Amino acid sequence: MNKTIIKALIPLAIFLLLVVLLYNGLGKNTRLLPSALIGKSIPKFSLPSLMTDKNISNKTLNGHMYLLNVWASWCPNCRIEHPMITEFARQNIIPVYGLNYKDTDAEAKRWLQQFGNPYNDILVDIDGLVGIDFGVYGAPETFLIDAKGIIRHKIVGELNPQNLKNEILPMIDKYK
Repeated sequence: MNKTIIKALIPLAIFLLLVVLLYNGLGKNTRLLPSALIGKSIPKFSLPSLMTDKNISNKTLNGHMYLLNVWASWCPNCRIEHPMITEFARQNIIPVYGLNYKDTDAEAKRWLQQFGNPYNDILVDIDGLVGIDFGVYGAPETFLIDAKGIIRHKIVGELNPQNLKNEILPMIDKYK
């Protein structure tokens, strides 16, 4: 083959490779992002509370199973999820803590005043470093953590009736 034909085939080969990669990715559920932390202890942290003048640490939260919901005032999907978090917290099955992610205190408080505060307490992660330690891809995300501080489940995206019924509640029964 001469060089002209080879040069003409290179873009075609790249195009075909991209088609194969895109086709392969279409059938995958992007919400099923695995977490390397499932079954492991939560990362060590100490963060200020949005609601009090105290710090909250991983040790503070040990001793009871809880949900840790990652949210922010700038997150549109957090608004979609918020009624579900509020209803779950109202049922008092297990405590619900918030991790306010890369947000300002003023904006977070304004958001809570507008939509209500379902959380037992809220950890302030203004720089997002604790979120990184948890493997947070973005808000919203929800972690189920057992009484020993072990991450038992993770929901990427909004908590909804389906994943609450089919994933969270069975895991609570299993690890409570």
